[in-house]
Amino acid sequence: MPEPHPTDHEHTRDGDFANAGVRLEQPRVHVVLIEPEIPNNTGNIGRTCVTTGSRLHLVHPLAFDIDEKACRRAGLDYWARLDLIEHQSADAYLQAHPPRDEPPARSWFLTSHATRSIFDAPIGVGDHLVFGRETRGLSSEVLDRVPESQRISVPMVPGERSLNLSTCVAVCVYSAIRNMYGSGEVVVDRDGRLLHPSTKGFCVE
Repeated sequence: MPEPHPTDHEHTRDGDFANAGVRLEQPRVHVVLIEPEIPNNTGNIGRTCVTTGSRLHLVHPLAFDIDEKACRRAGLDYWARLDLIEHQSADAYLQAHPPRDEPPARSWFLTSHATRSIFDAPIGVGDHLVFGRETRGLSSEVLDRVPESQRISVPMVPGERSLNLSTCVAVCVYSAIRNMYGSGEVVVDRDGRLLHPSTKGFCVE
């Protein structure tokens, strides 16, 4: 297990690693939260990223604090094992990571208005999964910059509109990992642990 590598949260610039320490050599996926509103959801999503070897991107403004004191008060003992990057705005994130439809680092934007489901999207290693706010999802300003082929949804029964954000993220991340498992990009050892085929993939700066 990599040791935490401290960073200076107060002086991070856009796109910098933030107040967490682990640097993943090859994140399985990038989970991107644009303007999240509920701290418990973000905390649960952070744990999902830690346990799957994924990187979390938080796009400001946030509706809560994530400084060291706030994380300690919330009991986020795993936060130091999280690979975390912060972006100052949705525009800043999109400038740094323009929507791509070809590997590596393809972009998939989650919206209930998509005509394509996560089951039809070939989500692979290094791809970005982008989620909007709990109360309204991704804004039209963001979606207008995204081709329809890169908008995807989680299937639900007729008449239902949405899932809890942290649940949705977990479903999408593990759907992606199932794809990687099928292609041999991820292996599961006898103890049920996710590994890269080389059993490597983690490093500390």
